[in-house]
Amino acid sequence: MSGHPNKRSGSSRRARNTRSSVAPPLDNRPPTSVGLFAGIGGIELGLHSAGFETVLLSEIDPAARAVLEHRFPDIELHGDIRTLQELPQVELVAGGFPCQDLSQAGRTAGIRGRNSGLVGEVFRLVERAETGPRWLLLENVPFMLQLERGRAMDYLTTQLEELGFDWAYRVVDARSFGVPQRRKRVVLVASRSDDPRTVLFADDAGERLFPRREDSACGFYWTEGLRGLGWAIDAVPTLKGGSTIGIPSPPAIWLARGGIVVPDIRDTERLQGFEADWTEPAMHTGRRGAALRWKLVGNAVSVPVAAWVGRHFREPQEYDAGLDDGPPRAHGRRWPVAAYGIGGNRQAVNVSEWPVHDRFTPLGEFLQYPTRDLSQRATAGFLERTRRSSLRFPHGFLDAVEAHLEQVSGEPDQLALAG
Repeated sequence: MSGHPNKRSGSSRRARNTRSSVAPPLDNRPPTSVGLFAGIGGIELGLHSAGFETVLLSEIDPAARAVLEHRFPDIELHGDIRTLQELPQVELVAGGFPCQDLSQAGRTAGIRGRNSGLVGEVFRLVERAETGPRWLLLENVPFMLQLERGRAMDYLTTQLEELGFDWAYRVVDARSFGVPQRRKRVVLVASRSDDPRTVLFADDAGERLFPRREDSACGFYWTEGLRGLGWAIDAVPTLKGGSTIGIPSPPAIWLARGGIVVPDIRDTERLQGFEADWTEPAMHTGRRGAALRWKLVGNAVSVPVAAWVGRHFREPQEYDAGLDDGPPRAHGRRWPVAAYGIGGNRQAVNVSEWPVHDRFTPLGEFLQYPTRDLSQRATAGFLERTRRSSLRFPHGFLDAVEAHLEQVSGEPDQLALAG
């Protein structure tokens, strides 16, 4: 969808006024929200910057709860969503529901898997609410658009429609907001009273390209190399909670000046839009501190993305019906980059994954904290997998990895996640 001829790379446009009934902005009182599957509070932090006030958080993971308790000490915190009986009356219910059953790195068990199936708890709570929320906000991985040939999204959208919600979703790349992390996520907005298109489709700047330069730092995953690489120019690939070989895995970075390094946990927190050391309270839970922090950051919701959505909740823009692009399930296998369902009318939407072009900081300039060399063990394992693969690698990359292995050989080896 991002390759449509009417995209204007490098420019930003507003949706034109073609719909007469657009919800007015929320009034001057702080709109209230509930955060379900709150993680370490990425959605909440973004919404707070847009003027929302969170009145309840729900999170079952003890390490994430420790972060929430420290960072949001005045907000009521509930544990297992399955034991939450009712929601307070709020304008917005938000949540990045678990993605383990939806992602390619996970088990891909589907939307009804043990973890991702917990989104049904959101529907249970909303259905039971005497006065339902004005808005729903859900976030998850884009693989859900093609999982089971699109049946995961069929389930979500059908459930929403049966509960009386209109809905809209869009795949959004976090790089749109200036952070050097290639992180694409599905943002889904739904309402019984308002037009969700006025939130998600107001902005579209078009895809931004990143040609490699001599001074580019390139991120990749050292846990891959056999079937994939997770390559990103001037950025790291999507931060994730775990790897296909079963361990939490920070990305590696090929520096322009030479060498293969791993970023500091504080810089990866910043790559998600948090302040440095945001997850430090998790170190006091008695579990593996360093590895645990990587997992928390990888599973978090990008703060700048949540802030952008929050601003458009406050100031919705009218939808341009000229963006309609036909039935979203016309090809039957996967859902498009963006779509909506209003009153039973479902349409794909001709927008890109880039709502805006905020000032972008290349990865080499973004890093503030000392990096460390990728260990001999990790480097050797990566090279061994690449030699067995049929992948094509960027010019000079494998030579640089081999030179790095020679450099770190003989040094005391260290675990890739040594804290």
